[in-house]
Amino acid sequence: MNLTTTDNMSPEALREALIAQVKHAGYARSRTVEDALRAVERHHYVPDVELTVAYANDIVVTKRSADGEVLSCASQPGIVALLLDQLRPQRGDRVLEIGAGTGYNAALLAHLVGEHGHVTAIDVDADIVDFAGERLAAAGIGNAEVVLGDGACGHEPGAPYDGVIASVGAYGIPASWLSQLAPAGRLVIPLRIRGSVSRSIAFERDADGGWRSAEHAMCGFVPLRGGIADDPRGRIDLTGDNSVALQTHQDYPFAAERLTGVLDQPRSEMWTGVTFARRESLEWMYLWLTCALPGALRSMPVEQTAIDSGRVTPMFRTGMAVPGDGELAYLAKRPGGYDSEGHELTETGVIGHGPNGGELAARVADEIRTWDRNFRRRSVRFEIPADRVDDSDPTCGRFFLDRPHHPITVIWH
Repeated sequence: MNLTTTDNMSPEALREALIAQVKHAGYARSRTVEDALRAVERHHYVPDVELTVAYANDIVVTKRSADGEVLSCASQPGIVALLLDQLRPQRGDRVLEIGAGTGYNAALLAHLVGEHGHVTAIDVDADIVDFAGERLAAAGIGNAEVVLGDGACGHEPGAPYDGVIASVGAYGIPASWLSQLAPAGRLVIPLRIRGSVSRSIAFERDADGGWRSAEHAMCGFVPLRGGIADDPRGRIDLTGDNSVALQTHQDYPFAAERLTGVLDQPRSEMWTGVTFARRESLEWMYLWLTCALPGALRSMPVEQTAIDSGRVTPMFRTGMAVPGDGELAYLAKRPGGYDSEGHELTETGVIGHGPNGGELAARVADEIRTWDRNFRRRSVRFEIPADRVDDSDPTCGRFFLDRPHHPITVIWH
């Protein structure tokens, strides 16, 4: 969908164009969320950017670290709408938001819960708290507050909440987020499953004392930081010039020096015979690989110069790779023929480098074929089990993933 916006458009017109883009992408499914996007002026919460930037369906970075890492931003409106769709706030609800950002999300929530509801947003940085609080006050929003604290601890004075929504990415699921919810409350969290694969999941209580996903969708967020459940990220320079890097996370520590220069080692190609139609999402294959492989699936950002030189041939500019102990395997693609209706297909392959790069590539290719043969047409459910019993059974599509605070189980069913 191509909607051209110009600098001479009014905020109202720009807002309508944004809403059209968000809805075309499949978000803002409920009329109430659409109405909230229409009622809240996003440019009020990002006053230092042009109107066309404020109303683009993209993030607006508001704070970076000294090395350029994004610490806070106004989230992409489409993803904001996704989380609100999942939370389903009602008039009169009490909602806790983890991560205050610019105050924009809190303003949307305040509109959704109405004057008899209440929103509490919590953030670890005083400057973010002050800015978000000032923006909300300037907009005359009286049913939302911004407090300073570790979001992983929740905010007990306002509990119980009808909804807890995290506007930051998380790896652990703190007990406070669950214990501070009302019995019928819903938790919405952009959860990093494993490696670089994340999904926004709406959890509800189930009958056995655990929690079960009511709905979920692929997404990513700036990670929780500065508290008991922060989720630091790092990068390994694979080439010495940062033209190809590998994202690292706390759940799989490995020696970076064993991967630097790995792409200069002999290359092995494995082609799977598994094909995808144009615009078909690879998210379920990614999820399977990150659960099934010891190294998980990691983001591999690539500069165009590395592709043009033939140094790497990833599926996309942000490639996906599986690290080993000194070897690396990344996903690739090539033309895969046509389906019965004449639509173009793409075949998935795996490129391996390193002393055992061929073996690792073969393992990844085998898992892709297993997913395609046995699990591609199944649904996926996420659970927070009531205990820490490892009941993994990959042959049945069940993976128990331990982590800080609460484990999760991923089930193809």
